[in-house]
Amino acid sequence: MIKLKVTGMTCGHCVTAVTEALSDVPGVERVVEVSRDRGEAVVEGRAEADLLVAAVVGRGYEARVA
Repeated sequence: MIKLKVTGMTCGHCVTAVTEALSDVPGVERVVEVSRDRGEAVVEGRAEADLLVAAVVGRGYEARVA
């Protein structure tokens, strides 16, 4: 599992956008959770962490590996 810290999520739409962005990354088997309250996203699979971060940043949020 890879856990990311995500900042900038303010609503349910933001959670959906981050979830969709992560789902589109090659190697992601499952988006386990995206939590606006904790500012976290957790994914399972063999995706590269830098691609996950780039996908979230591409949607307008800040992200880093936790």
